[in-house]
Amino acid sequence: MPEPLQARIAAALRAVTNPRTGLDVMSSEMIRDVGVTVEGRVRFTILLAAEDPASLVRTVRQAVEAVPGVADVRVDVKDPSQVRQSSAPAAQPAPQAGRALPVMGQEPQSRRAAVPPAPTPVEYPNLGRVLAISSGKGGVGKTTVATNLAAALARRGARVGIMDADIYGPNIPRMMGVDEAPPVVNDRIKPLLAHGVKLMSLGFLVERDQPAIWRGPIVMKIVTQFLRDVDWGELDYFLVDMPPGTGDAQLSLVQATRVHGAVIVTTPQRVAVGDALRGARMFQRVSVPVLGIVENMSWLECAGCGTRTPLFGSGGGRGLADELGVPLLGEIPLYPPVRVGGDEGVPIVLSEPESAAARALEDTAGRVVDAVNRARAA
Repeated sequence: MPEPLQARIAAALRAVTNPRTGLDVMSSEMIRDVGVTVEGRVRFTILLAAEDPASLVRTVRQAVEAVPGVADVRVDVKDPSQVRQSSAPAAQPAPQAGRALPVMGQEPQSRRAAVPPAPTPVEYPNLGRVLAISSGKGGVGKTTVATNLAAALARRGARVGIMDADIYGPNIPRMMGVDEAPPVVNDRIKPLLAHGVKLMSLGFLVERDQPAIWRGPIVMKIVTQFLRDVDWGELDYFLVDMPPGTGDAQLSLVQATRVHGAVIVTTPQRVAVGDALRGARMFQRVSVPVLGIVENMSWLECAGCGTRTPLFGSGGGRGLADELGVPLLGEIPLYPPVRVGGDEGVPIVLSEPESAAARALEDTAGRVVDAVNRARAA
């Protein structure tokens, strides 16, 4: 009689060892809530502590996928401390006449005392100048700017690395043209290399279609591990491609290490500028200097007559820079081959270095270097 599918899955999981503890993930109770359907669909939870390697999620998933009879695998990642907290019974709130928004600092003293202090940032001198490439909203070309700045800096002879902190939508692998699991040597992850730039992204560690349904503690853990456990070597510039907004990834980065400056990317229209302003204010509030503003998609230039058409308005980036009291680092024209290069993994500064967009990005890279030097002198 064939062994039941549940037993085969359990055996496969017992063969996966956590390198931190030396125990398999089943006996150490890292695997919880295993569910199997008659069609072979498997779903379970893995409890991943801050000290555990993020690559363990992919290893566990692949081990279960290899079991005969398994048709689909879904892995939910949780922080062990969250599971312990959620297992405690919750107190029933007293009835109220209405509901109001919570106000920080007005919660009961007992609840305030339970909030742990923010971790002290760790200095990583080997990373050089740590620069956050950020935006207030998605779709403004932040990753495009980050990859082209990195390639332009590498062309100038600088030692450059990019960390993809966009946990929920990692696009660095596609835009830099690499997609493979990074090697691990002596318990250190080796970053991949493309166009003279060292790279690390969650996209290298999880399946392409796997959604990252993760809360803040897991985001903090991944950011910290990418800083601490990746063998970056000696760098001059360490660019961090941030997700849109002002959420967990931004706070995790500034709590994990010293960030020497932020470059804010926007497009000219007001809705993008308004979101970018909030993103810039967030960095200022956590004592990270805003080095300047990059306005992307500033205009579309006619290939025949050279006429510039501001498809998304004009002046938004300069107005934002003036409001913040920082320089406008660059205005990047809308140029279709930039999109093509992003899809094919070749930044425009390398594929068409004489184009107007490439020259604008090269000039922006020079201004970023100048802004970094001014901030260092200050």
